[in-house]
Amino acid sequence: MVRHTRRTFLKVSGSLLGGVAVGSTVTAAESAERFLVDTKRGSAGRLERSDLAVVHDLPEVDLAVVEGSESALADSKFDYAPDTTYELDLPVDDAPVEAEESATDEPLYPLQWDKHVQGVPDVHETTRGEGTRVAIVDTGVAAGHPDLAHAVDEDRSRDFTGDGYGSGGPYGGYHGTHVAGIVAASDENEAGVVGTAPGTEIVDCRVFSQTGSASFADMMAALVYSARIECDAVNMSIGAYPVSRAGLGSFYGKVLNRTTTYANRQGTLLVVSAGNDAADLQHDGPVVSLPNEAAQALSVSATGPIGFQWGEEGLEDGPRSPAYYTNYGTNAVDLAAPGGDVDLEAAAEDEVPWYYDLVLNTVAEPEFSDDGEYLGAIYDYNWVAGTSMAAPQVAGAVALVKSVAPDLNANQVESVLERTADVPDGYDKTYYGSGFLNPLAAVEDVE
Repeated sequence: MVRHTRRTFLKVSGSLLGGVAVGSTVTAAESAERFLVDTKRGSAGRLERSDLAVVHDLPEVDLAVVEGSESALADSKFDYAPDTTYELDLPVDDAPVEAEESATDEPLYPLQWDKHVQGVPDVHETTRGEGTRVAIVDTGVAAGHPDLAHAVDEDRSRDFTGDGYGSGGPYGGYHGTHVAGIVAASDENEAGVVGTAPGTEIVDCRVFSQTGSASFADMMAALVYSARIECDAVNMSIGAYPVSRAGLGSFYGKVLNRTTTYANRQGTLLVVSAGNDAADLQHDGPVVSLPNEAAQALSVSATGPIGFQWGEEGLEDGPRSPAYYTNYGTNAVDLAAPGGDVDLEAAAEDEVPWYYDLVLNTVAEPEFSDDGEYLGAIYDYNWVAGTSMAAPQVAGAVALVKSVAPDLNANQVESVLERTADVPDGYDKTYYGSGFLNPLAAVEDVE
């Protein structure tokens, strides 16, 4: 099988079984009535007296998010900028996955090459991530999914969109449920798949709405909230690239770095996807990738096999090889982890189960009436690929390390993960940063 090397994105439709995650982008339009405000020289109360509605008050980082007229805000003398939005475009098909017999109790585990290569069952002999907490800032986590019902803390979960649907459900799409399953899918229900840290607690911080967009301000509020409630890790499988450094402006950079630094100081390690643009973040000139190039963010690139359980002569590429779509850069990426890869020629022909090279985990497809009423969700399992799938592998590893060594701070946990990672033979740090994630070695390092 000849593999295509052209770095393009595969959009899946029709009868195909998987999806390749497409990069999020910042929309060109800025909000005309929603603003981020620097409150270092004032207070949110003063904003309210200016006929502005405070949506998020974040005193820990001297930030408020308000709605109202820009003229009222201009009169307040605060430094501010319009809110911006991100869009998430991820294809997925709802074809069912057939269970297979397993040496473990989870029938789909044989298809989880991502857990095989990380030695997850061996790690679970020491810890399953008990006593830890991971926030998923995403489209919403389906608390009702049979493989996640044990993990989602619905009391702590929050909806940051204000769209009225609430939290604990896949109201913005399947993506957050897939991410959460990679972290914490149950290993004790003898059904479905297994997560890296099934003993951890998941907090759903929903920032994407049914319309498919998320605001920068809501993401900052979710990050602050995650630190407030002492999450050990917050996973943000969200990215925007390319964003002009000049267009970004000093205000947005200041807000982002102030927020990520606060979370880090509170002990919350921010794990982010490096992005799916096949871009060299090390040498991309006057543009930036967000939020993975923010201060204190642990950026994760993606790897994956070609030919897992379908190659005629075995694997063409191993599970540690860089995925064709992943962003890279020696000093821009911190770790690599399983995110899935695709043989584009095989996928186009659709004569072999090429999607086995993607990452299999939980999905929940929301259903809405014509007038927007939420009708429920269809719970299932599916294959998806992207750095969105690589980041939660690392977030799960954070939970494993913190479970064994709860006194470590965020920087120390990151250091453990980086020093126990290694760059595969035949490659250099360009795609890996410190190396390929090794949760078993990380746990053994801190035992």
